Amino acid sequence: MTTRTPASTRAAEVRAEVGHPIVDADGHFVEIGPLLNDEVLTSIEELGGPALRDRFLASGLAPTDTSSILANRDDVTVRDQWRAMPSWWGWPTRNVRDRATSHLPRLLDERLDEFGIDFTVLYPSMSLSYLDGVDAELASAVCRSVNRYHARLFAPYADRMAVGALIPMQTPEHAVDELLFAVRELGLKTALIAGHARRPLAPAVLAGSTFPYRLDTYGIDSDYDYDVFWATCVELGVAPVSHSAVQYHRVTRSISNYVFNHISGLSQSHEALAKSLFLGGVTRRFPELRVGFLEGGVAWACSLFADLVGHWEKRNADRIGDLDPDNLDVDEMVRYLGEYGDETVTANLDRLREYFGRPGARPAQTDEFAACKIDRADDLRALFADRFYFGCEADDPLLTWAFRDDVNPLGARLRPVFGSDIAHWDVPDMTEPVAEAYELVERGLIGPREFRELTFLNPVRLHAEMNPRFFEGTRVEAAVAEVVAAGFEET
Repeated sequence: MTTRTPASTRAAEVRAEVGHPIVDADGHFVEIGPLLNDEVLTSIEELGGPALRDRFLASGLAPTDTSSILANRDDVTVRDQWRAMPSWWGWPTRNVRDRATSHLPRLLDERLDEFGIDFTVLYPSMSLSYLDGVDAELASAVCRSVNRYHARLFAPYADRMAVGALIPMQTPEHAVDELLFAVRELGLKTALIAGHARRPLAPAVLAGSTFPYRLDTYGIDSDYDYDVFWATCVELGVAPVSHSAVQYHRVTRSISNYVFNHISGLSQSHEALAKSLFLGGVTRRFPELRVGFLEGGVAWACSLFADLVGHWEKRNADRIGDLDPDNLDVDEMVRYLGEYGDETVTANLDRLREYFGRPGARPAQTDEFAACKIDRADDLRALFADRFYFGCEADDPLLTWAFRDDVNPLGARLRPVFGSDIAHWDVPDMTEPVAEAYELVERGLIGPREFRELTFLNPVRLHAEMNPRFFEGTRVEAAVAEVVAAGFEET
């Protein structure tokens, strides 16, 4: 048993003041590159033999090492292919203790009280890039290798930490296989999915493009039916979370400036996935499913929800007929043209009658909300605000928008979850996130109730609504059992 020294940080003081556990829904660790590489190579060869190992080595699929990723950026192909400036210099260096904490689970376990955090759900950093491959078989083998390694690495610290499994989403079958293995064989409880799968297009589609592809977001216009995966998540009690960005994919990417690429890269990816799942009817067909969108904040979701409500109010099944070209009273229209048009208009009444009388071109489905099966406006709130969770970092003042039921349509309160993002460049001191988040209370922007939702109730609800046993055996077990018994209502 590790002997802990009393925490004396402001974060520890905040934890004592609020009187409820603080659950970190999105912490990070940084893999030790050479050891990760050794593990993956050995495991892939075990899973698929030397041929699969050689295929992996030839694929170019590699973990993101921000210290060396800028090598060869002067290659002419960077500009020719307009390859986005990647995430460079992403891990702390001056604060060596924090850097070591990002690599060593035992040191992290020792310091969590210092951070004011009772329990953290952790996700990797370097191996996130493995989710972006196109080769489904190879991606599955790599994800399994990483998951076995991380499950073993973090097993001794299950009372304070849960590590997320990487789930390859190239096909639903591969996703289901790895989710079943991660949960039933490795005992992992949370799953990290990419927000999209790259689908190569036929070369003829984009003449002159070396690698034409699109991003499949699993709902609208997907190449596959992912319902079997969502059903498996429900069966296993796993809330999938996404941590993807479009910074490498959008047409406005920069080849020279990472900050340009990084800003809104996550939120734009999350918005696409949320729209796809919502309009594709996933949250209607699987009411028990909860989905997390990590590290992109919640402001984008507030805006998206308002847009969905506004679009539904004017383009739902009952109202879309108001826009049907075939419903235009052409005789009445021509009467207005003749009475109010200038001489150019009145000289062309016959032509204009024909123009306005043309049959309207029709989509296959006129009700674009059909998959959601919305009967009344409140259904939108249930299908969106009650199903999705939004990872917010401590320095994000816009998370206050989520609680503004006087501003959000239909009186909705969205569900932000606290993400410390420890181990990454935007957390220069690991003891700061909890205290920084509490500054919103000290500034009067949110109250103690909202802080409790952000740092305890919503992170617990994300996982425990699907799996009431998620926090069994952890430091927060008793507190979680109390809110589960209360139906997650404020107590």
